[in-house]
Amino acid sequence: MKRNVLSLALAIVFGATATATTTPTTEPVKKEVNTAESSVMWKAYKVTGSHTGVVQLTEGALSFEGDALVGGNFGVDMTSLISTDLEGEYKAKLEGHLKSDDFFGVATYPTSTLVFTDVKSTGKNSYEVTGDLTIKGITKPITFDVSIYGSKATASVKVDRANYNVRYGSGSFFDNLGDKTIYDEFDLVVDLQF
Repeated sequence: MKRNVLSLALAIVFGATATATTTPTTEPVKKEVNTAESSVMWKAYKVTGSHTGVVQLTEGALSFEGDALVGGNFGVDMTSLISTDLEGEYKAKLEGHLKSDDFFGVATYPTSTLVFTDVKSTGKNSYEVTGDLTIKGITKPITFDVSIYGSKATASVKVDRANYNVRYGSGSFFDNLGDKTIYDEFDLVVDLQF
């Protein structure tokens, strides 16, 4: 009787171990983002108003385990940065200034990237994402919310440009700017198709 109990115990232990080690692990499924159908809109604020525009994705993918978002990575073409709230000479001046070394230095840093490092479900189709955002060669963590609906994803991201050495008109770096102050935080509204 004792031998049967011992045999049964060994069978359970080794059987459980064998089952645990032979269970296949599923790799996340990567879904490429359609960059032509996706959009990244920006809005920046100053004491006397705001400006809006767009910038183009060069690449992007979201990773899923089943229906659950588990990862993502994106590249942005900073040379594509344009203003959508101005026209003519003022539009050209703003775009030129934003692309200059005063702001994003796109000749030296033509690409910005975002790589998800942590994804937490916060409800049906909703996630809190932390990622490494790289602008001007500087990488800092950033946290934002993502919603997934079918083959679409949306996110609103608040970026503090002071973290990326984008100093022009910033009250974080300069005193007595008065109404010339440009606020450090700007918004990105991201609509993805995948």
